[in-house]
Amino acid sequence: MRYIVGASSMGTIIEWYDFYIFGSLALILAEKFFPSADLGKSLIQYLGVFAAGFGARPFGALVFGRIGDLIGRKYAFLLTITIMGLSTTVIGLLPTYQSIGVFAIVILLFIRILQGLALGGEYGGAAIYVAEHAPDDRRGYWTSYIQTTATVGLFLSLMVILGTRLAIGVAPFNDWGWRIPFLLSSILVAVSLYIRWRLRETPLFSRLKEMGKSSTAPLRDSLLNLKNFKLILLALLGATAGQAVVWYTGQFWALYFLQTIQKLDFVTSYSVVAIALAVGTPMFLVFGKLSDRIGRKKIIMAGCLLAAATYYPIYLGMSYFSNPVNFAALILLVLVQVVYVTMVYGPIAAFLVELFPARIRYTSLSLPYHLGNGWFGGFTPVTILAINLATGNIYAGLIYPIAVALLTVGVGMRYLKETRGISIWKEVEVKVPVASQSDSTA
Repeated sequence: MRYIVGASSMGTIIEWYDFYIFGSLALILAEKFFPSADLGKSLIQYLGVFAAGFGARPFGALVFGRIGDLIGRKYAFLLTITIMGLSTTVIGLLPTYQSIGVFAIVILLFIRILQGLALGGEYGGAAIYVAEHAPDDRRGYWTSYIQTTATVGLFLSLMVILGTRLAIGVAPFNDWGWRIPFLLSSILVAVSLYIRWRLRETPLFSRLKEMGKSSTAPLRDSLLNLKNFKLILLALLGATAGQAVVWYTGQFWALYFLQTIQKLDFVTSYSVVAIALAVGTPMFLVFGKLSDRIGRKKIIMAGCLLAAATYYPIYLGMSYFSNPVNFAALILLVLVQVVYVTMVYGPIAAFLVELFPARIRYTSLSLPYHLGNGWFGGFTPVTILAINLATGNIYAGLIYPIAVALLTVGVGMRYLKETRGISIWKEVEVKVPVASQSDSTA
């Protein structure tokens, strides 16, 4: 299990790293590709391209989900990491607006969409691959390692950016050094591909194929089956939508808020968020393991409710402690948001895996996850910023994540059942793998 989790997680961390350096460099790249005397206008245009990647994620979920349910989980996430790595490397080589004009924007948008498609297939494959190796009573714990990868990928992107900037200086970094984090991806992807190539298909899916129970039309069986389609909608509105806005508010909007609204310098804002991420990340494992004992739904709903109830006072506090800067207080306020992220995100993989049948699991799981995280969550920063600019109130935009989180609590509590205790192995009448049974100390 340790090797399986390590190999799956490493590739997924790199995918998230690739996806998020685009957002982490927003202030610099906005001026490179959308030059304007008004930084706010440049930033919202750039965030629109950033959001296009999120918009593409559900389509990637359908494309690669179908491949994963037809051919296998391993094959699908080998394809996704290859596409993501190549796309990210191209951004590192892409001429800016000053060199080729509007073509730079068109190419950047196209690459961003490719990244979204790749990520749309990656997460489902990695989460399912681990879940279909894990024993029923520890699925929350083992899949929570996959849940750390998004935050670790964001943390890695911040560290590489900050380290490169400090190493070569501000002016060179703003001029050409911003390309280094993108080009580094090619090395990371090559290592991950080598490791993943050595993995075997999951025993559950292999058995499913042998028994002739796998789906021959995953899209039809997922979307045109009324019962399953209802589950997809409930999973979206009652779980992943709220989880997504809490994730992107607590980590991305927190960074943008410090940089663009409170005008904290580059090093201070990055350091605050990076330290909070480093301290809070182990809580994914805590809540994943706790979900094996008390259930997935309770923890996810509690995280959404706490976030909705406290976002306004948290951001009022972030404003207060930004002038003058109280470094420790800012870290604490961002850390609280990261803990909410770990509550809603830590158990979500196990919850979604247990919600859908194995024969269409890749497609059915990936669609609500990426609709939630791609559309509800991915558009969170640009939506908050747009509401703020429209109202002239720097806190007005918080109504968006608060409203979506409360919607999820209402739908989830009313219509979704707890999934802890469901045995996914009964579908193929196969015993838990030896690797999982033999590990009783992890």
